[in-house]
Amino acid sequence: MPRLFLWLVAIAIISVIVLGFVWRLAGDRLLKAALVPGGAFEAAAAGTPYDYADAASWAARPGMVGDPTNFVPEGAAAAVKGAVPVFFVPPTAAFANSQWTGRSSDAATATRLAGFLRTEASALAAAGPVWAPHYRQAVLGSFLADTPADRAKAQAAQELAYADVKAACARFLAAQPAGTPIILAGHSQGALHLLRLLKDEVAGKPIAARIVAAYAVGWPVSVSADLPALGLPACERRGQARCILSWQSFAEPADPAAILDVYYSGTGMAGRPRAGTAMLCSNPLKGSVGGGAPASANPGSLVPSAMLTAGKLVQPGVPARCDARGLLLIGEAPSGYPPFVLPGNNFHVFDYPLFWQAVRLDAAARVAAWTAQN
Repeated sequence: MPRLFLWLVAIAIISVIVLGFVWRLAGDRLLKAALVPGGAFEAAAAGTPYDYADAASWAARPGMVGDPTNFVPEGAAAAVKGAVPVFFVPPTAAFANSQWTGRSSDAATATRLAGFLRTEASALAAAGPVWAPHYRQAVLGSFLADTPADRAKAQAAQELAYADVKAACARFLAAQPAGTPIILAGHSQGALHLLRLLKDEVAGKPIAARIVAAYAVGWPVSVSADLPALGLPACERRGQARCILSWQSFAEPADPAAILDVYYSGTGMAGRPRAGTAMLCSNPLKGSVGGGAPASANPGSLVPSAMLTAGKLVQPGVPARCDARGLLLIGEAPSGYPPFVLPGNNFHVFDYPLFWQAVRLDAAARVAAWTAQN
């Protein structure tokens, strides 16, 4: 019997190693096969647009009972909420592959979305009330489309999603007194829509003067092909307002091939090819572009529970350094995180949690800088 037990343990260990090896080699292909929708894009399948005058169209907003952005992890000090409102565009929570869009207010999707807001947007909640809209999201698989026909459908889904986000932002702005400073933020698909908002609705307009900072996290931003069209510069130092931060987190060894292939093949928001261009890498531990910082410089990484319903602040947190490709490297994969790591050691889901306390402090510093300047 002991020998049988040892054999079973050995088989289990080998199985885990083999599965890990397969995931590393073919993870992207497996994800595409499982998640990219089939069939045509149908706008009608997405349902009617959200009415942002209705409180139910918001995943978070001032006065909401059970607002997930009010979450404070175990070990973090409670903070007095400031007066700078935050417009946060949530990441993709629609995972189904039956169609190209998904309503983020649908029950299962809304539960995932609340988890993301709890672990991401909560880092900005001390600055002021957070407004996070529901929207008709492009589903996760749309971002894995790799044929011309599927990419056209994915683009149509993303256009629909952006229309909702644009309408939500207009409602958010209408609710703020004239001249009020604001923070704009998003993650993943939310950061993509945020970048377009900056290009279409902020660049060259009076509202640009009201932006404390824009956190476009988890979506690649080209320094030369995107940034010039966004109306704000990159944040070069902590005590700077009216600027943009962006990073993408990878443990080492990092394999960003899946992201870089799409990034280099695209055209930036300034109308220039991204091929060969540098990617903006803001180091949240330094508040500047590039460079590195040890774990001791991280005032706290949020380690969430498996269902993203709770979490604790670990001090010190992970280190961070920007490499030549524009990736933010965090050293060896940290322990304790839920198994949501993407192929290539991509810690995308944890872009905010890894630097939760640093983001909280960064927002406070930029609010102070904006206030001093105005």
